[in-house]
Amino acid sequence: MPLDLSELAAPGSTAVLVMEMQRGVLGDIARFPGLREICAERGTVAATARVLAAARAAGVPVIQCTAAFRADRAGSHTTNTPFLRNLLRDPAHMLEGTPAIEVLPELAAAGDLENRRYHGFTPFTGTTLDQVLRSLGVTTVVGVGVSLNLAIPGLCSEAVALGYRVVVPVDAVAGIPAEHGDAVLAHTISLLATRTTADDLAKAWSPTDGAAP
Repeated sequence: MPLDLSELAAPGSTAVLVMEMQRGVLGDIARFPGLREICAERGTVAATARVLAAARAAGVPVIQCTAAFRADRAGSHTTNTPFLRNLLRDPAHMLEGTPAIEVLPELAAAGDLENRRYHGFTPFTGTTLDQVLRSLGVTTVVGVGVSLNLAIPGLCSEAVALGYRVVVPVDAVAGIPAEHGDAVLAHTISLLATRTTADDLAKAWSPTDGAAP
């Protein structure tokens, strides 16, 4: 029998991982207009904002998992995938210290933690994320953000391999094309994570959830 969401994502043992919701990815200086359009059409940023507001209100840690590059690309594998080889032909792409790597203003809060990486597509490998989560007593992670092409499946796979349980609000993630993202949710994420919605997750974190009217 599936676990109740309020138990699976209990505030005392859960953290939200926000994947690459950055200005240079989805914001006003985005390099991925197609993905930005899909997120706008589907309300992905708004759904993510609802998840984060509910998490902060319930005391659930929010960790902004961001990507950046040094100008000299030191510490980054830049030629081992076709995607990165093409992307980094632009020497100014997602440079550390530039507005492009900032979290979308509507999703940022002073109390959030940040897990920045300089290589790869996933949040755990080569970062201190696992140690940070364990220090917080986290056993369940909620994955939101982009994209369903690479980062979200990678997040889920890595988290499960490390022993975490995973929850994915389907309206707070997106991929390109949209139909591909839907297929990944149906045929890959469903095997790794409990799928829910932003509103159902917020309800599970509400202190009045289940209370008598």
